[in-house]
Amino acid sequence: MLKRFVVTTAALALLMSTAAPARADWLLTPYLGVAFGGDTDSQHVTYGGSASWMGAGIIGFEVDGAFAPDVLNVGSDDLVDTNVTTLMANLIIGAPIGAPGVRPYVSGGAGLLRTSVSSADDFFDIDDNSFGVNAGAGVMVFVRENFGLRGDLRYFRSLRDSDSGDGIDVVLGSFDFWRATVGATFRF
Repeated sequence: MLKRFVVTTAALALLMSTAAPARADWLLTPYLGVAFGGDTDSQHVTYGGSASWMGAGIIGFEVDGAFAPDVLNVGSDDLVDTNVTTLMANLIIGAPIGAPGVRPYVSGGAGLLRTSVSSADDFFDIDDNSFGVNAGAGVMVFVRENFGLRGDLRYFRSLRDSDSGDGIDVVLGSFDFWRATVGATFRF
């Protein structure tokens, strides 16, 4: 009986020592891209970055911030500055599928959607801080253990309160646009 206990304990210890540890990753991705569609007048450069945490499974969390200068379609040549800034908190669902180092994902969340419009003669300056939502999909391809590339396509939409009274009745707003980005991802 003692011999069986020792052999079983030794086998379990050997099995546990060779098991690969679960891995959770921190990912930093600076990116460059284009904002288009919706309330933009054409394609415009956008840039920003994201900090993500992906658990050992398929669920993760991301904070994404971007700036898109001269992006709004407001119908006047007298405007010198029209831009959009986003800061979103997102849930990421992605699993390694296919070739090693390839992780497709979907993401979505909510956060700040800031629009700014200024006139050339400083007659007016409008800054609007709104809540917004975003949803998208992309793929991360790691070419080395700690370095990869990331491509992403997301849709952004403002939210507004449709109830002017005391209650809050959140509905989709009228401001929207798409964003496509490519960036370098650093894994820690």
